[in-house]
Amino acid sequence: MKIGFSSFSFSDKMLTGKMSIVDVIEWIGRSDGEHLELATVSFSPKGTDTVWSFGDDPDLIEAIRSSAATNGVELSGMCIPADFIGEPDDRAAQIERVKDHIRLSDSLGIRYFRHDVTQWARKIRDVSDFEENFATIVDASAEIARFAAKYGIQTSVENHGFYMNGSEHVRRLIAAVNESNFKTTLDVGNFLCVDEDPLIATKANLPQASFVHLKDFYIRPHGSYPGEGWLTTTGGSYLLGSIVGFGDMDTRGILSTVVAGGYDGYISIEFEGNEDCLFACETGLTNVKRILEELR
Repeated sequence: MKIGFSSFSFSDKMLTGKMSIVDVIEWIGRSDGEHLELATVSFSPKGTDTVWSFGDDPDLIEAIRSSAATNGVELSGMCIPADFIGEPDDRAAQIERVKDHIRLSDSLGIRYFRHDVTQWARKIRDVSDFEENFATIVDASAEIARFAAKYGIQTSVENHGFYMNGSEHVRRLIAAVNESNFKTTLDVGNFLCVDEDPLIATKANLPQASFVHLKDFYIRPHGSYPGEGWLTTTGGSYLLGSIVGFGDMDTRGILSTVVAGGYDGYISIEFEGNEDCLFACETGLTNVKRILEELR
């Protein structure tokens, strides 16, 4: 396994202009991290704020490529938002935007690519709502996977947000798309957004995982509102991001499951808490490596 970071983890510095994506690469080069996954958005409980994007900026793209090579940081993956639920013209434009980023991933030597299938904040109104949109999501994901296969790129869906989340939904989508290069970016913590046990869900989805996101949460039960800044799950519990190993998730048990399941790919630490992100990333990495060494 290679342990590194999602650029998402540095959102508090990037949103305030204290670090650029090149600064992030240089920091990782000085750390014990082994790779960087490029994620173009930042999450907050109130919405999604763009931290940075490639756009049509060849200078930025070259700066990322050059800095990664200079600092010995492997560019492991790319994550972008996408929304395939909507009008046909909008959906077609979304698919083309995803394809543009796949071409960009190829130019950067990236072989793992995660796209969303709808907005993270969208919630399922009822069973019929999900069923009505499922075929559209399948068709778009399959088209993108076939396109990416021409570049030797593995695409994936993440258990992200509230709509395409839950281990069963993810497995069902992978089976329906039925493309060998379409799997899942398994986020061990996001299952909590739909009140699913992370340890059990990780074990269920690990065989379909092409990439793993490792995070931790503080968890408060339904009826114990802790105050502003906490994310509310579909069942009414509350989540707040924490340093990996500091929160209420069974990080040791989850890592034990990952190791026992034979996963040997990339793991990105994804921090979304309130602590300073550099301290959080460094501490989280130390915790992860310590636990893995103890498990071995």
